[in-house]
Amino acid sequence: MDIRAILMGVFFAVMWASAFTSTRMIVTEAPPLFALALRFAMSGAAAFVIALAMGETWRALTRAQWRAVVILGLCQNALYLGLNWVAMQWIEAGLASIIAATMPLIVAMLGWSLFGERLRPMGVLGLALGLAGVAIIMGARLQGGGSDPVGIVMCFAAALALAVATLTVRGASSGGNVMMIVGLQMLVGSATLWIVAPLVEDFRVDLHPRLVWAFLYTVIVPGLVATWIWFKLVGRIGAVRAATFHFLTPFFGVATGALLLGEELAAGDVIGVGVIMAGILAVQLSKAPAPVVPVRRPPPA
Repeated sequence: MDIRAILMGVFFAVMWASAFTSTRMIVTEAPPLFALALRFAMSGAAAFVIALAMGETWRALTRAQWRAVVILGLCQNALYLGLNWVAMQWIEAGLASIIAATMPLIVAMLGWSLFGERLRPMGVLGLALGLAGVAIIMGARLQGGGSDPVGIVMCFAAALALAVATLTVRGASSGGNVMMIVGLQMLVGSATLWIVAPLVEDFRVDLHPRLVWAFLYTVIVPGLVATWIWFKLVGRIGAVRAATFHFLTPFFGVATGALLLGEELAAGDVIGVGVIMAGILAVQLSKAPAPVVPVRRPPPA
């Protein structure tokens, strides 16, 4: 993995994790699904225009890429982020980022249980560590009564939806037209949420400077830039290696929430985050192909 890929992965993890803090600022002052639908409309339209300016076109998308557009639009944008945004009305940004970071563990578990994918011993150890870390954090949170159980369940359901999308669209980033795919899948998510939001929410919002800045940041940085970097990173080093950087998101998510929102960190949170990070890293490293050892042939006689 070259230095450029490493920097892309770290920047992606920081931007992706920071979205939970900015989202928390938004959903405490605006209806979450309406706000998310507007965010996707703005980010998707911007990505579409940028893609056209870059010479990309929706006509050149392959069947697999169109499939990815629909699945990501529904599972990643409407379900994953929709459930997270609703849940963060009641739970902390740091906790939401921790649960979301379990997605690679869910992918590994589903791949093993449903698709018969082999798990190396390191992968099994990673799953065990990940479950232990989640148990540490959830046990402390639920016993202390500081987090809403419904919000926690919604965040885990969101992570499951993203895991299903990840398993379904493997390899869809190949073939170019990355920015066009980013824009179209956001527009699919936006259209879905515009249908759902009026059925479950009332549109009432008070515009405050913090809400405006948080919304604009969420549209541009995690919404557009981070998604584009992710697709480029997957195209550069592959989905397995790229997913390794997800192990950084619990740390950055908790740190951002504590720094900007003043969220408290208990000892159980710190220990649990460390254990989950180790588990995610172990699972991802277990998927890496074994190095090829060159065979030394004896010199000719």
